[in-house]
Amino acid sequence: MLKAVNDAVSVPVIASGGAGCIEDFITLFKTLPTVDAGLAASIFHFGEVEINTLKQALRDAGITVRL
Repeated sequence: MLKAVNDAVSVPVIASGGAGCIEDFITLFKTLPTVDAGLAASIFHFGEVEINTLKQALRDAGITVRL
């Protein structure tokens, strides 16, 4: 569904919901590199993943991350 939305619009697309681990974000951005952002909340609120750890894992996977 994200690919269809991304292909249909000319505004930034932010993927939201469903991520439960770092690998989910890597899969998202590797599968759909034109998605502009991935939203995460509960995995941070519940302490499942640290923000800096996720950012470093994305960088290590070759995915551009804002500072």
